[in-house]
Amino acid sequence: MSKVHIGCGAGFAGDRFDAAVPIVAALANVKGERFLIYEVLAERTLAIAQRLKRENPDQGYSPFLDIYLPLVLADCHRHGIRIVTNMGAANPLGAARRVHALARGLGIRGLKVAAVTGDDLLATLSEHDIRREPIIEGIALDDRPIVAANAYLGARPVADALATGAHVVLVGRTTDAALSLGPLMHVHGWQAGDLDFLAQGTACGHLLECGAQVSGAYFPDPGFKDVPDFDRVGFPIAEVEADGSLVITKPPGTGGLVSRATVIEQLLYEVHDPHNYLTPDVVLDIGDVEVMEVGANRVGVSGARGKAPPSTLKATVCVDAGWLGEGEISYAGPNALARAELAASVVRARCRAIGIGEPVRVEVLGSGAIFDSNGRARRPPSASAAEEYRVRAAVRSANRKVAQQVSDEVLSLYCSGPAGGAGVRQHVSPQVSTASILIDRKRVKAQVALVEET
Repeated sequence: MSKVHIGCGAGFAGDRFDAAVPIVAALANVKGERFLIYEVLAERTLAIAQRLKRENPDQGYSPFLDIYLPLVLADCHRHGIRIVTNMGAANPLGAARRVHALARGLGIRGLKVAAVTGDDLLATLSEHDIRREPIIEGIALDDRPIVAANAYLGARPVADALATGAHVVLVGRTTDAALSLGPLMHVHGWQAGDLDFLAQGTACGHLLECGAQVSGAYFPDPGFKDVPDFDRVGFPIAEVEADGSLVITKPPGTGGLVSRATVIEQLLYEVHDPHNYLTPDVVLDIGDVEVMEVGANRVGVSGARGKAPPSTLKATVCVDAGWLGEGEISYAGPNALARAELAASVVRARCRAIGIGEPVRVEVLGSGAIFDSNGRARRPPSASAAEEYRVRAAVRSANRKVAQQVSDEVLSLYCSGPAGGAGVRQHVSPQVSTASILIDRKRVKAQVALVEET
């Protein structure tokens, strides 16, 4: 069987929109089966999508679908490059219909689009049943409304969707690695018992899932770890043989770096136990993986081993967490830190005076805010006139009015605060909290639908 090429055009929602363009150009010039994946779905992203779907049943898919796909859809269709993405979010069927609409606008005819559903537990289980499951991590659900509950599907439904002949496959909540493993199972014919092959395919998906992190992004530390042409970092491409042989590279002519170090960093990303990385398809063991540079910006990865997958699937449950109110204002020039600290003290005093009962975090960005709790001492003020600081106040409350009040106290510093305050920004947004549970995989039924053009 021919080598499979898989490029990743996004590692999160809002990742660089044109990153897939050089990938598609590179894939157009190679033989064999070729795929382009977009990984854009985080837990809270999915909760937001579920809220949008409740407001409008036609919505709930990733709004970035309208930005990413028009840039490459015509070229992918022309060159036979198939697209697999979790931009289906809370509504893969709606996303599939939207892809058809985009295709019509681009003059594309004959596009086949498939959707994978079944991850949405609220569609098949009661909230009572979901709350009965023990929480393995995260917050207590209590009696707060459940916004979303989605199980992580594996790669088999993705492979089944590709078997329909679909040019584009939209999924909701799958494991990130399933976006790559599904195409490999489809092309190479890997089955549930081929554990070492599935392990190599899962390692491939894990390396690709964060986009350019494996090809130089999120890697540089100037003077210690340098990356050439970093502003033009190329997103990754994996080459995978039927025996699981894997090479990570990037499109020619792009910046960035694929090296042993970048690959190892991504391989270890979010892995708690390197001998037992649990997925719906296989338990991945990377303890004996070998990573070797085999050419310029070409790194081979071998030695992943697989064990039988667990009997349960992880599911993320998101509950309503009220509102987050934020406000920011800047101070610059001589004595800026002292003025910023005074502004912070005013906000704290005002919040007490108007009866805010929730904890309000007030911090001065630029003087240790990242490592600072509200009570820790900051570094001494500097006499430099070039320094600038930003005061931020934030509160989380079940009451939207409280969130707005704290935000407004920052706004009031324009005329009721220290000299020189400028650049106020305010934001009040709904929040969710998450918990992880385990669901018997027999209770989760994935479905594949080939969505016809309307």
